[in-house]
Amino acid sequence: MNDHTRAARTTDRFVTSHSVLTLDARHPYVTKSLVDAQDMHRTVMSGFQGWEVEEGSRDVRAQMGILSTWALDLKAASLVLVVQSRVPADWGHVPKAALRDDPHLLTVDRTFRVGDSVAFRTVVNPTYNKPQDGPDGRMVRGKRVAHTNPDGVKKWLKRHFGDSWQPGRIGVLTDPDRVAVRMLPAVSSPSPHKRLKVCRAELRGSLTVTDPGAFVAALSEGIGHARAYSCGLLLTR
Repeated sequence: MNDHTRAARTTDRFVTSHSVLTLDARHPYVTKSLVDAQDMHRTVMSGFQGWEVEEGSRDVRAQMGILSTWALDLKAASLVLVVQSRVPADWGHVPKAALRDDPHLLTVDRTFRVGDSVAFRTVVNPTYNKPQDGPDGRMVRGKRVAHTNPDGVKKWLKRHFGDSWQPGRIGVLTDPDRVAVRMLPAVSSPSPHKRLKVCRAELRGSLTVTDPGAFVAALSEGIGHARAYSCGLLLTR
C-alpha cells in the first residue's frame, strides 16, 4: 500500500453550503412554520426553487442534500434556522419583516481524519422497531416507534455513535454517558397531515472519528429518520 492509498482511506473531505436565518418568531410567516411541521418543510425547500430535478421525483430534498435544524428563543422571540445544502440557496422571497438580520450564507470545507476529536450538536428523531408476534408465533420486526425518554435516546445514540469500545453506524466513537440529551417538544401538522408527529431529542457532546468516509456520509446525508422535518443534521466544530 502506497502513502497516497493510505491517506485516501484515513481522511475524507466534507464540502457543503450553510444558510443561517435569524427570524422574528412573532411574524405570521414564521409562526405558521412553528405550528406546522409541513409548513416548516415548505419554508426550508422554498430556498431552492428553480433547480432542475427530475419531474415528479419524490427525493428532491435528498438530491440537493437539503437538511435543516432550528432553535427557538421564546424570551427573545427569535428563531434561528440553519439549512445545509449541496447547492446555494436563495432566500430573497422571505418577507423582510420576518428577518431579524440578512441571511448568512457560508461554505463549509473541512477534512476529517481518523482520530479527530469533534464537538457536535444534532436534533434527531430517535426511533426503533418494536418487535411483535409473527404469524408463526415467532417475534418479527414490528412498526417503528419513538424513544420518549433520555434512557431510550441513549440506546439510539449507542447504535449510531458507538461507545468507548465499539464504533457506531456513522464511523465514530463517543461516550454516551458524556453526551447531553434533551427531550424536545414533538412537532406535528394539522389536516391533511394529521398523522404526522415527529418526536425529537437534542444531543450535544464530542466524538472521535474512526471512519472518515462513513462520518462524511452522515454529515452529508443526515442521520436517522424525519430528515425532511428538521431532524438529522449533524453540526460540528
